[in-house]
Amino acid sequence: MEQKLKNHRNRDILHVFNTFLQNETMSGILLLICAAFAVIMATVPGGGWFDDIWDNEAGFTLGGFSIHMSLRLWINDALMAIFFFVVGLEIKREMLVGQLSSFKRAILPVTAAIGGMIVPALIYTAFNYDNPDSANGWGIPMATDIAFAIGILALLGKRVPGGLKIFLTALAIADDLGAILVLAIFYPIHDIQTTWLLYVAIILAVMFIFNRTGLKNKYLYIIPGIILWYCMYKSGIHATISGVLTAMMIPSKGTINELRFHTKIAFLLKKFRLTSTREVHVLTSPEQQHIIHRMHQEIYAVDPLLHRFEHRLHPVVTFFIMPLFALANAGVALDFGTFASQGIPDVSLGIFFGLLFGKPIGIFLFSFIGIKCGFAAKPAGVSWLQLAAIGVLGGIGFTMSIFVDNLAFTSQAIIDTGKISILLTSATAAVLGLTALALTCKGTAPALTPEQILPEKRQKKRPKLQRMK
Repeated sequence: MEQKLKNHRNRDILHVFNTFLQNETMSGILLLICAAFAVIMATVPGGGWFDDIWDNEAGFTLGGFSIHMSLRLWINDALMAIFFFVVGLEIKREMLVGQLSSFKRAILPVTAAIGGMIVPALIYTAFNYDNPDSANGWGIPMATDIAFAIGILALLGKRVPGGLKIFLTALAIADDLGAILVLAIFYPIHDIQTTWLLYVAIILAVMFIFNRTGLKNKYLYIIPGIILWYCMYKSGIHATISGVLTAMMIPSKGTINELRFHTKIAFLLKKFRLTSTREVHVLTSPEQQHIIHRMHQEIYAVDPLLHRFEHRLHPVVTFFIMPLFALANAGVALDFGTFASQGIPDVSLGIFFGLLFGKPIGIFLFSFIGIKCGFAAKPAGVSWLQLAAIGVLGGIGFTMSIFVDNLAFTSQAIIDTGKISILLTSATAAVLGLTALALTCKGTAPALTPEQILPEKRQKKRPKLQRMK
């Protein structure tokens, strides 16, 4: 019986991880379609009306409070705050119970992410340090788009080792954390307003107190989170950072513990079985309906608010917010004649070499150093060539790269040049990454095991009981 329960739990773990991969894969496909549509509309004659839609102003006035922005800014500043909120929830979950929860498991993807951020930034700076118009774009090639990267992995199916999928996922999440820190520190939208930052600190303190005192009502975090977004918006730091800060305050524990949940569910299952007439019915009896309702209450109580937010918002972000972001921001006319007549701009060279060469070099080099120095371990069943190939996929920097591109420059011409460079480089990295993985991943890889997904748990050794002689 115990072995059956263990097998069932393992299947559930695999189902959760595979569902995550499938969602990211579908997100990558949808992002690609939306980005291609936006580029086509910006390139074809008469398609400018589509881009003009996002410049229309929208907002509301409530008493003395008023806020009005273009539709593009509502997407980039407000809806993307929800995107960053979900990213923050994923980061917190991984740091508590996932691939970043222990030093042994976190050190390799974190080290690789650091290398994948430093080297591209240095390469970009080497091309643009003497150009004041484009020097500030060093943050553009630092990010990896997890949706596109995992989408490429999915094309190879079972040929990709499970350890490689785990490594890429953890790497992308650590990369997101680094990109968020860079965004908050180095890319303010205007001069920092300390008064509004004080309000931000007060709201965070209130949510922290709610968390520590065990308050689990979602509205105690949603309402302060919205106020926090507005204060962050007025402070000069990009408003989307409020999403990450709010995510860090969300409770990660249920209202009951594992032991109580197990005891209650076991009791209710036994009671449910005793009330059964051992016949198959379409409808349960009133007693069984009451028991089912009680079981729902226990499941709700043990499920943390963090999981509930992530479960409900992830599809919204995947299938609505990110595609909308692509439609509103990827629209740039592909005019290669400008490059032919004026030469390749420094910003394009920095982005191209930063993403396409800096990312794989940084990821592989830092991983190699970490593993050879002994403080990191190479994923089981993964070769050095496969580790290098996965670094090429790190050069797909669509969502976050375009996001930083919009903040890094003041000239619309340079912003558009940056977008073209990001799109072309990301497409090139996708093709090269897929080719590299296809060459290094031959045959069916071993199945992914729960031990590869969840961090190892230290088990206390129990003394063996000896028979009394």
